[in-house]
Amino acid sequence: MTTLQDTPTVALPEAAPRPRARRMARYGKELAKFGIVGGSGVGVNFVVFNLLLHGLGWGAMTATVLASCIAMGTNYLGFRFFAYRDRDKRTKQQILLFFVFSGIGVAVESGLFYVAYHGMAMDGPLGSNIAKAGSIVLASAFRFLVYRTWVFQHDAQRG
Repeated sequence: MTTLQDTPTVALPEAAPRPRARRMARYGKELAKFGIVGGSGVGVNFVVFNLLLHGLGWGAMTATVLASCIAMGTNYLGFRFFAYRDRDKRTKQQILLFFVFSGIGVAVESGLFYVAYHGMAMDGPLGSNIAKAGSIVLASAFRFLVYRTWVFQHDAQRG
């Protein structure tokens, strides 16, 4: 008599992930990499901003714009060589698009910072950092969308 223990087991093949699930996983991985690079850029942005504004006494708008521009340069390196390294190779068009859209992002971030710093009297050390944080978060949503859509495209998306 054969018992259940004597019966050989057959491994069933795992169901292949659905295309939507794969796409969502890829999107999640991309978002995580964007967050790592963006997080380091935010760190650079805050360090330079606070050094210029509170350490050296520079004007608030000069400090925020310069800090954002320096972070923009470090972010390009992180996006090109880490977050989007699987995308098209670097081209003059890609570099131009990155800095054009990043410049728009700096303008958005600076405008939001201006409103909070001057319009809402968030001009102390804590208030200026809260204003900076809010402006970075909102401008980053814009940057994520344009970088993945137009700057660091997959080969098939280029026309």
